[in-house]
Amino acid sequence: MTLLSQLLATLGPDIVTAGAAVPDRNRHDWSGDAPVEPLALIRPRSVQEVSAALRLCHASRTPVVAQGGLTGISGGAMPIAQGVALSLERMTRVIDVDPGQATLTAEAGCPLEVAQTAAQDHGMMLAIDLGARGSCTLGGVISTNAGGNQVLRYGMTRDHVLGVEVVLADGTILPAMNRLLKNNVGIDLKHLFIGSEGLLGIVTKAVFRLQPRPTHGATAFVGCASSAAMLDLLRRVRAGLGPDLISFEVMWPSFYDIMRAGIDAPHPLAERHGVYVIVEAGGFDRQVRDRLETCLADAMAAGALEDAVIGSNQREDRSFWAVRESVSHYARILGPLTAFDIGIPLDRMAAAVADLEAALRARWPDVRALSYGHMGDSNLHLVVNCPSAAVQPSKEIKALVYGMTRDLGGTVSAEHGIGKFKRDVIGYSRSVEELATMRALKATLDPHNILNPGKSFS
Repeated sequence: MTLLSQLLATLGPDIVTAGAAVPDRNRHDWSGDAPVEPLALIRPRSVQEVSAALRLCHASRTPVVAQGGLTGISGGAMPIAQGVALSLERMTRVIDVDPGQATLTAEAGCPLEVAQTAAQDHGMMLAIDLGARGSCTLGGVISTNAGGNQVLRYGMTRDHVLGVEVVLADGTILPAMNRLLKNNVGIDLKHLFIGSEGLLGIVTKAVFRLQPRPTHGATAFVGCASSAAMLDLLRRVRAGLGPDLISFEVMWPSFYDIMRAGIDAPHPLAERHGVYVIVEAGGFDRQVRDRLETCLADAMAAGALEDAVIGSNQREDRSFWAVRESVSHYARILGPLTAFDIGIPLDRMAAAVADLEAALRARWPDVRALSYGHMGDSNLHLVVNCPSAAVQPSKEIKALVYGMTRDLGGTVSAEHGIGKFKRDVIGYSRSVEELATMRALKATLDPHNILNPGKSFS
């Protein structure tokens, strides 16, 4: 009896779709890799069905790739030919919101924005926030330890997860659904699965820590003369706003000018500047806006910024973010591209951006290299397109960018994971000993290497 026959007999045709009938969306993710037809697509509705599927795949040594919102750019959710794609798109429930305990419990297929709205409806906030909030899922966020726009204030996904329910490679259900902020019993197993890209187990449910929603806030759009001035501004707003500083998002003209024109967005400032910054503050007293104004005025007097405007209402605040969150328009505006989410030490950031863009232009004179990122947490996004190239020279571009990142003491992945496309450079950012330990864990929890083989550290 074939595996496909066993899956159909155990789970039924409503859950199991044979390869030829697998929808196009489940054959690829946002990485741009060519679509792959898997042996089957499984769309379970419960953890028991996930367990049954993995038990059969484990017995037959069949690869399994978990899929969430398919918004990853590293190829981590790309299916494998003759393997099984296991999508959590039907496991989307917000199970519980507990304002007293400050927790939210949801299934892993729940879109991030749905969970955010549920928390908001109870007067709380799920403080993980990404531009892809409407399409990415909680399971995907956990699997890559996603960062996003508010890491500076609230931390990475790891800092928000209290507990998880995970199905291991052999179908064992691991119920580690801790709801307590303090639970110091033994090893906190959830950390094995956060950021492991589905290599150690498939997260099916999670408990998230919620935050009180700031009652007052303000957002400014700032122009700085240079990268050095921008970093000076970051130091000043950190000191001036303290815990009220939520976001410090930076856009160099290479990104801002092209994307603003591409989406036909108005420019908040009268003149062009060397770097643009969105500063978002939030707190629990009426003086938040005043403190932001004072902080920016002092920074202007010190030469850390050239111009700034503070939004007068929520509509204006959101308009400042329009260009920063325009990444879904890349394909239309740029065409084929090679994207990076690297981390660079802040004391090297100014030189890194200039040197990376210059090195790319020297190699490909017509290159469009767009730089932006979450500067408060050292995360630089770089998007590269060569208009004159019939086929984008992605291999050469990656060798240049990742090599310079390594030499700067940075990381090849700040928040989007390793997937299949960064495996050959994972050693740039992790030691031989660290990788050996990761692989030992993999061999223990997934001895037949069926979970996402060929991805990340596997």
